[in-house]
Amino acid sequence: MPTPKFILELREKIGHDLLWLTGITGVVLNEQDEILLVRRADNGQWSLVAGILEPGEQPAAGLMREIQEETAVEAAIDRLVSIESLPPGSYPNGDQVQFLDLCFRCRPLRGEPRVNDDESLEVRWWPLNDLPPLTDREKVAIENALSPDPMPIYVQSAD
Repeated sequence: MPTPKFILELREKIGHDLLWLTGITGVVLNEQDEILLVRRADNGQWSLVAGILEPGEQPAAGLMREIQEETAVEAAIDRLVSIESLPPGSYPNGDQVQFLDLCFRCRPLRGEPRVNDDESLEVRWWPLNDLPPLTDREKVAIENALSPDPMPIYVQSAD
């Protein structure tokens, strides 16, 4: 999916300056101890399903939308896993961004995973004991989603 219209409109006003956005990440787990991952078209890396909330969109609804748009799987939210401010980053075009990420544990309801948009090269279920390379942040998100503790994880200080 191309850059959301609201971001393009903001970029017309602020150029490449730092833009604070709300990100959503889904750890989608099935009953076979598998996780739904996408291989991103922009960098070829395997990743959790993630996206950006539209203005006024509720986080759970936005994540269910992203999962369906990217994988053709309908999912339900089980719980909030974590709330985290990610470090600032930049895109190849020079746009500066920083995300407040809300990570949720999800379960599939129906649908077979497939590439469903132009953001992914592949979509599939991966056994939890045989995952492809993932970022450290994604590994922690999976670990937290698998925890029996239902309380969300959050950073309490800048230390």
